[in-house]
Amino acid sequence: MRLDPTPYPLDHLTLRGAWDDPALVVEGETLSYADLDRAVGRAAAQLADGRAPGDRVASWMGKTRLSCILPLAAARAGLVHVPINPVLKRAQAAHILADSGAALLIANRARLATLDPGDLADGQAVALEDWRQSEHVLPASNHDPNDLAALLYTSGSTGRPKGVMLSHANLWLGAISVAHYLGLASNDRTLCVLPLAFDYGQNQLLAAWSSGGCAIAFDYLLPRDVVRAVGRHDVTALAGVPPLWLQLAEQKWGEAGASLRTLTNSGGHLPDPLVRRLRALFPQAKLHLMYGLTEAFRSSSLDPALVDAHADSIGTAIPFADLRVVRPDGSEAAPGEEGELVHSGPLVAKGYWNDPARTAERFRPATGGGLEVWSGDTVVKGDDGLLRFRGRDDAMIKVSGNRISPTEIEEAALASGAVRDAAALGIPDDRLGQAIVLIVVGGGDEEALRSHLRRELPAHMQPSRIMWKEALPIGATGKLDRAALKAELA
Repeated sequence: MRLDPTPYPLDHLTLRGAWDDPALVVEGETLSYADLDRAVGRAAAQLADGRAPGDRVASWMGKTRLSCILPLAAARAGLVHVPINPVLKRAQAAHILADSGAALLIANRARLATLDPGDLADGQAVALEDWRQSEHVLPASNHDPNDLAALLYTSGSTGRPKGVMLSHANLWLGAISVAHYLGLASNDRTLCVLPLAFDYGQNQLLAAWSSGGCAIAFDYLLPRDVVRAVGRHDVTALAGVPPLWLQLAEQKWGEAGASLRTLTNSGGHLPDPLVRRLRALFPQAKLHLMYGLTEAFRSSSLDPALVDAHADSIGTAIPFADLRVVRPDGSEAAPGEEGELVHSGPLVAKGYWNDPARTAERFRPATGGGLEVWSGDTVVKGDDGLLRFRGRDDAMIKVSGNRISPTEIEEAALASGAVRDAAALGIPDDRLGQAIVLIVVGGGDEEALRSHLRRELPAHMQPSRIMWKEALPIGATGKLDRAALKAELA
């Protein structure tokens, strides 16, 4: 597809495909591009009724028809979409609702029932089962592409998740960029298995539509379900994170994967044996090893022709991304020298919602205008021009592609009343990328602690191991010495 650097309002993605071609398969229904445009227009009219431009609209559900069109419908209505991962529990959802100042939440009745009375004002929640789209249809918008279109909540090493502010331009150009370097076309069928609240997951939809292709929304329980869906829908493009790819590589595919021609990975490194297994399972498919962070969307991708020889690399900058490897003083690192990866260009987000202090820590004015984001990730640029990931500077934990703040786990453990102090760390794990170890102080009941954590935290935030100690190590500054704990675990 043609690489056009001009951003448009995000809802114009409904206009990218041929009017009668399939655009979305969801809940047993196939929507053409004409159907998609009408559905977006009707949902936009309903959302806009009684709400002001810039109001935040949150969704908390699986891959329903409405959850798939909300990113475009909210954009068409001049509102800001706030997707909440369906695996999150009440405490995390309540934080996102409060922090974003959501004027509306659309969720399944079962999820709404878990909220406390103070989590939303009266009239601000609508059950998915009661949602009715307007009979009116809003046409394609003429919003400024620099207007805010979405808040995607992501965790860092400290504090609760923060809302990354993404404009129409960020999301539009991200979709165009990915579709271009993946070579997506109108006859591609993308199976969307990742959560739509995840920037990588949402881009499955947006990149498919930017190329005029078809997105197939799919929630699965078992990896075997994915294999069946690939075969049933003649899927050509599939995105995953390392733990999912490991599970899929263990399945019996038979002829089910013969239609696949584009595979992508992000959210963590694929070990060499797994790369070789995927290449053997799907020799006809191009495997794209990618890297990114929500604050800059997608950053780099490795040319599939180089995967066999350089599977340790995260590649080079994607279209519309500018990447530098810098020393702490901001000067360029030499080839082979470790440095922090800094992103600039039109894919960089507008900062963190309602949080100028944390925005100032990560985002800085870029040379030539706009913002650049300092990733906190250490990389090396080789003489071959390829980037290689070395590690993170902070204590963030990454499990199955999910970024997790240790503070959230620690706060939940302390709230249980079963412990006096707590520290959460990530340790390498072949299946998950990292596994969570929770180190606690106190003579409490471990079963009571685990029961509390199961109630308050989603599955991917549950510790795989709990260690009891008499005290946690304290460093020279009086703060928790995480390095000492990691050394002890190692």
